[in-house]
Amino acid sequence: MRETVLNTAQIEEEHVASAALAPLYVVHLGLVPYARGLELQRAVARARISGVIPHDVLLLLEHPPVVTLGRSSKAQHLVVTPAMLRERGVELFEVERGGDVTFHGPGQLVGYPIVNLRGHKQDLHWYLRQVEAVLVRALEHVGIPAERSEGRTGVWTSGRKIASIGVHARDWVTWHGFALNVSNDLSYFDLIVPCGLSGVTMTSVERELGSAAPPLSLVAETVTACFGTVFALDPEPLGPGALSARLPLG
Repeated sequence: MRETVLNTAQIEEEHVASAALAPLYVVHLGLVPYARGLELQRAVARARISGVIPHDVLLLLEHPPVVTLGRSSKAQHLVVTPAMLRERGVELFEVERGGDVTFHGPGQLVGYPIVNLRGHKQDLHWYLRQVEAVLVRALEHVGIPAERSEGRTGVWTSGRKIASIGVHARDWVTWHGFALNVSNDLSYFDLIVPCGLSGVTMTSVERELGSAAPPLSLVAETVTACFGTVFALDPEPLGPGALSARLPLG
């Protein structure tokens, strides 16, 4: 555990806060039902587009068990029926993000960056590679050698997939985002063909590091620091109440 804390300190040294850096509002939400999380990120994206929220936002949370189908999903990549999902307590949603089918569950760090690319680079492919870079850097700081896979979005370690990414954007503002497997139950991935990749082996921080695995809270802290470094932003905690007060939520 001490080594992970030292690595986090190293990130902070790499990313020296400066008045020249714009803030990144970071909101920790805990365990949130998927429908509520979807409503929230869409509301934040609308507020970012309109300028009601003046800076980029990173929502960090977990979801109860849920399978989501992206715009590129194929029916055969859901290998059980919706009724079987319900029997196992897994919700099912079709959403506007790119990519195929994926799973979210407790113990998985889900990040929804609401980023205005007009302030960075108006290129979604560039943005995807930057998000991958955040996760690769964060995993390396907690002791896992991470890598990209040519032609496939996401992050791997030794050929095993540890993080999935799927995004959507309007007016150059992004939502949806990434899912990093930390300590979640990987057996749920047997219900789907993860991201439409036949034969892929899913893994997690816990599976790779065993008893040396850091808790999700520390992984979230590391990802936040790396997001600030890669996107040249200064992470600033924002409470859920302060965020909701700016939004037209029910």
